[in-house]
Amino acid sequence: MRTIKLTTGSNVPLDGDLLTVLEILYLELSAKRDLDHSFEDTVREIQHVIEQLTDEERRQYLSESLFLNFVSYENERLGAYMKKLGADQSTIDQ
Repeated sequence: MRTIKLTTGSNVPLDGDLLTVLEILYLELSAKRDLDHSFEDTVREIQHVIEQLTDEERRQYLSESLFLNFVSYENERLGAYMKKLGADQSTIDQ
């Protein structure tokens, strides 16, 4: 399995799982720094990761990222809808 490195020196295994990359980014940028990182730090680290990926890896991780974001967006929309239904139902019950 191929690995790349973050600017911190930590290895990132490219196993095709976006959550692996996200977990390592979180540990290095947030957890180890006690949440003391900026937007620019985060963008710089993500750009560093992207620069090390092949075109095929970029396609794969972009596809996973879009899917994960779609599911998150869908869950947020469904949550808001369910909350609205609950509010509407409590109005009816009164």
